[in-house]
Amino acid sequence: MVVTATEFKTNFGKYLDLIAHEDIFITKNGKTIAKVVNPHVSAVDSIRGILNGISDDINPDSLREERLSRYEEDND
Repeated sequence: MVVTATEFKTNFGKYLDLIAHEDIFITKNGKTIAKVVNPHVSAVDSIRGILNGISDDINPDSLREERLSRYEEDND
């Protein structure tokens, strides 16, 4: 969800409740200045939800290993 800084400030409580379900991008003068996320939802959990059904062997360690191997390939 994208909201203006004024809207976010005015309805802070409303957006605190929404953070549990989605990220909030705050804009000022048409530019994104902040992203508010739920600290209890990890990026790995989000990726796992997107990739659900593609591969059953996805776990944080395998994701990290894949990322590191790609980094090493790009920097060789």
